[in-house]
Order: sequence, then structure tokens, then C-alpha cells
Amino acid sequence: MLSTKLSSVTSDGSAGEATEARRRRPRGAVREGLVAAGLELARAGGPDAVVLREAVRMVGVVPNAAYRHFANRDELLAAVCTAAMRELAARMAAGVGRVRGQRGDPAAARRRLQAIGRAYLDFARAEPGLFATAFAVPHQHAYGAPGAGADGGAEPGPLPLDQLRAVLDELADAGVLSRRRRAGIEYPIWSVVHGLAVLTGQGPLRDAPDATRRHIEEVTSAFIEAGLS
Repeated sequence: MLSTKLSSVTSDGSAGEATEARRRRPRGAVREGLVAAGLELARAGGPDAVVLREAVRMVGVVPNAAYRHFANRDELLAAVCTAAMRELAARMAAGVGRVRGQRGDPAAARRRLQAIGRAYLDFARAEPGLFATAFAVPHQHAYGAPGAGADGGAEPGPLPLDQLRAVLDELADAGVLSRRRRAGIEYPIWSVVHGLAVLTGQGPLRDAPDATRRHIEEVTSAFIEAGLS
């Protein structure tokens, strides 16, 4: 359930109390609330469920207040996409952080690569709505589009690709990944893991038995590791 802090309307629906609550909102709270509402909508129903009008209702503000932050539904969706990406990146970082071993240790570096892939797949299964939303960036906000940027030009922070790159850099430093093969290898690796996430999450392998899915993941991990040297 969306946190009650998103709503400025009390249970009795008092317009006066709602107006007072809106007046007390700190600067930036409306935008943050709309993005949080969009995330909850996405979690439940994927990118198609992210509707500006519904987010406005959940936050309890007048439409004009929302339009000061998002001109239309696509702008809200772009911000929600970025927020979903950040949540995925945080799960990946947490998975890497649980791996013991110093940086530069080849065995530990390999385990961190495995952990980052496992966190990606786990997120796709546990949060299918957010996973789909993370990759549903509206065309005009996509990478390389003029004026792109879901956060008004703010730095988006570490995203999934950044997490993968950091692990691959460690593998190169540890001598596991050939320097000759390091440049750009994150893209085929990401493609393979993302494809598996889609196949086992919403695709034809979604009903595969757990043992079968684990075997597929192990084979995929071995395939990726074989391409490192």
C-alpha cells in the first residue's frame, strides 16, 4: 500500500484540512510524492498503470500543482522509470556488497559478477511491474534523445549498467577478464542476462520448474564466464 504520507486528505475528506496540508508541504514534496505514487502504480500494474491523473489523486494535490513538475504523463513515466532503475541498481549493489573477499581477488571478483546477475534476475521475478517499467522509457526521454533526462537534468546516480561496469573493471584488474575484451563487453553480457530475465519472468519460461530455471541460470553464468578470457 502507498504510504499514508502521500495523502493530504483526511478520512473525513475535509477540504479545509486538505488545503492546510498542501500549504505545509515542503519544497519538492509534491514531485517526490508523485514519483512515489507512480512507483506504486508501476509495481502493481507495470508502465501502463502509471497515469498522472491517478498519481495526483493518490498524493492529494490539485492538478495544477502536479503540472508544475510534470507537463504530461510521459514526463512522470520517465521519472518513474529512472526511480525503478535506481531500485534495481540498489538491489544489484546490495548483492555485490554481500560477497566476501578483497577487491582484486580473482575468485571474489567472479562471485561478484555472479551476484550481480543473480540480483538482476531476482528483481525481475520479485518485481515484474517495476522491472518492466524500468525499461519502458518514453521515446523522447530515451538515451541520446534531445532534452532527455527524467530528473530535470539531475544526475541519475548509479544505474544497473554502472554496477555491471564496476564489476567488470574489477575482473579486468584481477586478471580474470582480458583487457583486450573489456571494452564494450558489458553490452552483450547485459543483453544475455536481460533476455533470460524476460524469458523466465514474463516469457515462455515463466512456468519452468525451479530446478530447470536454476539449471538455465547456471548454464548462462558459465556461458558468460567462458567469454571473459
